[in-house]
Amino acid sequence: MKRLAQWRPQWPHFLVLLAAALVTQAGAAPLRVEQVAPGVYVHVGKHTDFEDGYDGDIANIGFVVGSEAVAVIDTGGSYAVGMALKEALRRVTALPVRYVINTHVHPDHVFGNAAFSDAAAGGGPRFIGHAMLPDAMRARGATYLRNLHKQLGGAAANSRLVLPDDIVQERLTIDLGKRRLELRAWPGAHTNNDVSVFDVASGALWTGDLLFTERTPSIDGDVQGWLAAMAILDGMPATITIPGHGAPTRDKGGALARQRAYLTTLQQDIATSIRQGKDMTDTMETAASAERTRWQLFDVVNRRNVNLLYPLMEWQ
Repeated sequence: MKRLAQWRPQWPHFLVLLAAALVTQAGAAPLRVEQVAPGVYVHVGKHTDFEDGYDGDIANIGFVVGSEAVAVIDTGGSYAVGMALKEALRRVTALPVRYVINTHVHPDHVFGNAAFSDAAAGGGPRFIGHAMLPDAMRARGATYLRNLHKQLGGAAANSRLVLPDDIVQERLTIDLGKRRLELRAWPGAHTNNDVSVFDVASGALWTGDLLFTERTPSIDGDVQGWLAAMAILDGMPATITIPGHGAPTRDKGGALARQRAYLTTLQQDIATSIRQGKDMTDTMETAASAERTRWQLFDVVNRRNVNLLYPLMEWQ
């Protein structure tokens, strides 16, 4: 009886550990998240490419916790990644997820939405995106999903796009309880549907793919518009900036300067090649080569950027 009495006080702790183990076995293992500012949690995606080793986990995603609710900012590239983010969130807080914010349409940021959708139960968060996001999702959705199944096979199961319930025309402020998030819709830049998120309480700025650190910036929009957006971002206050890819930074100005140098060098080199009569294939090998050592995945991403920009610039 004495030994039993000594054991009983340990039962609550044992049950907590057992329950946690069962949850992990039954659901997704949680993503690793880092608290980069009070109440601001980020998972930094891997530096792999869509064409080589892609597993849906390459984008920076995360969440902000208020006193009453949580907002998720981007959900990852598959339902499985979204569920792993959800599990990480539940390790931090039991507060309800009130909002899911998509910073833009690209598949590595949005295919985890379904993990947070609870429409069948009549509840769930409000999904928010740029005013142009619904059309972009409709136009690209079938192709994105087809590519995802080719890339991930069975790991793409349950992945689907969830269109926004609420849109940002220019600006929108949401409240998580003693915590306001200021959402801003940008004109054509990295895409035509970019949204940034500023957490007033901590000063954390989520840029989505308006900013890349470490990983070569990927172009899918209007480069001049992107440079203009970057000039405005440069003047915005931020204690820490969370890019769409790469490590969060406290040197926003320096990170934007590096990205600006790449984009302007790329344009200048393509323009020079066109004037000199070089074809696109040759230009892929030389454009922005001075930037090669500064960026991850340079060769594969830079070639795609040249493939997009060269025909546009050739006809200007």
